[in-house]
Amino acid sequence: MIGKIIRELRIEKGITQNELSNYLGLTPKMVSFYELGERFPPYDIINKLADYFNISTDYLLGRSNIKNPEKFIQDYRTLSKESIKEIEKFIQQLKTRN
Repeated sequence: MIGKIIRELRIEKGITQNELSNYLGLTPKMVSFYELGERFPPYDIINKLADYFNISTDYLLGRSNIKNPEKFIQDYRTLSKESIKEIEKFIQQLKTRN
């Protein structure tokens, strides 16, 4: 799961395994191992990945669908009361569909 997410994030950002490996201080082969699910990144690499992609570790580990909950909440707090009501109504509509 984490390998697929790393690959998707890397492609979304438009960088190569080599560029990511340089940031992480690893070999490109190690990044490949992570993406293929052949190795699991240690704690410090998980944190570096989260920082680099500006995402939560929960998103990286597949525990959340929200990439950056802090930003999500911050954006939510800047909305007007009317906009918040619209969003809440929309969420309820989506929930009833599922």
